[in-house]
Amino acid sequence: MDSPRTGHPLQLYNTLTRKIEIFSPRRKDEVKMFTCGPSIYDTPHIGNYRTFLYEDILHRYLEYLGFRVNRLINFTDVEDKSIQRAEQDATTLTDLTGQKADAFYRAAGLLHIRLPDYIPRSSTSVDQAVRLVMKLLRKGYAYRHQGSIFYDPLKFKGFGKLAGLDMRKWPRKKRRYWKDTYPGNRWNLGDFILWHAYDEQRDGKVFWETELGRGRPAWNIQDPAMISSQLGFAVDICCGGVDNLFRHHDYTIAVLEGVSGVALSRFWLHGEHLLLDGRKMSKSSGNIIYPATLVDEGFTGTALRFHLIGQHYRKKINLTRASLAASRARLNDLRRLALDLLGPLAPAGRSFPETDKLIERLTGEFARHMSSDLHVGAACASLENNMTELVRRKNSHQIGQQQYQRIRRLLPAIDAVLQILFP
Repeated sequence: MDSPRTGHPLQLYNTLTRKIEIFSPRRKDEVKMFTCGPSIYDTPHIGNYRTFLYEDILHRYLEYLGFRVNRLINFTDVEDKSIQRAEQDATTLTDLTGQKADAFYRAAGLLHIRLPDYIPRSSTSVDQAVRLVMKLLRKGYAYRHQGSIFYDPLKFKGFGKLAGLDMRKWPRKKRRYWKDTYPGNRWNLGDFILWHAYDEQRDGKVFWETELGRGRPAWNIQDPAMISSQLGFAVDICCGGVDNLFRHHDYTIAVLEGVSGVALSRFWLHGEHLLLDGRKMSKSSGNIIYPATLVDEGFTGTALRFHLIGQHYRKKINLTRASLAASRARLNDLRRLALDLLGPLAPAGRSFPETDKLIERLTGEFARHMSSDLHVGAACASLENNMTELVRRKNSHQIGQQQYQRIRRLLPAIDAVLQILFP
């Protein structure tokens, strides 16, 4: 469908089909959007925020196009890692995850990431997780084993469709995977856990008394519980990082579609990795850096945002101090152009046809690039070129008063998406 605001159809790369497709929501004016939030057993690093930033850009651009966006982002606060970390740090799970959530909010504010008013947590969605597991048991997708409950992917037709798994190669010998998550980008070729039966040595005081017995929801049921309780069983867009293509998102599909029988989402988007000095960032390797660290080194949150959104979300970025410094210098140039353009206008009465064309080009090229699978870098390049020409025309007294007022409306609307030009 053509955008109600720009005339350009929004085209997105859909991981599910491996194609660029024209986006249209189930309801004409509303977009339901799920974006995987952080696991708050640890502080998210700058690579995690690259994912949150492209999702923020998508959210803002959908609103720019005139859609009303109902977005869910979630906190995973009950899992093997968080319980282990709380024990290691001699603190409670509530205190640990509360500190990490606060750090996430601070960094999101620093990077101008707009968050929903309410962020559900695994710990606030246990009742829904239990309901989902009960339905999966009744339908035969799930089964009990030694008190815990597992999902058998061989029972679900189409399992692995997002990652493109060839299920003919799936082993028929029964294997069960007990952990919430496993390291590395690999598939666990077997049944995945939905519900952990209580183990005092492992779980301590972290458990719920439920219809399923004493225990806690596994990581694999937590996102489905929060999605279905907040957005229902059918959304328009699901987003995350490319790591989610291993196990996580196909598990979510299997759970929710197994319960509802309807497609969870027509569009799936996945952002690529952020490299640090040429190496993949990961907590396990110790190759990580945090937004606050870079701010302490003299980079503003806006400069970090500009650098991370400036290259296409489906391409790897190599973060170096030199590349950050170059982005900061370019951002300063862009901000000076914007300030010059919106500064006081010398008296000018009439409008100029060539200026009208340039104003149309300012918004038209921005929308064309953004609607082409969120090419923010190309959109910023065109913005820089068109602002440069408009400043030249302004200095030559070739911008009329009505044209000037129009620019003063349009440029902030563009920056409502980018969040880079104005404080």
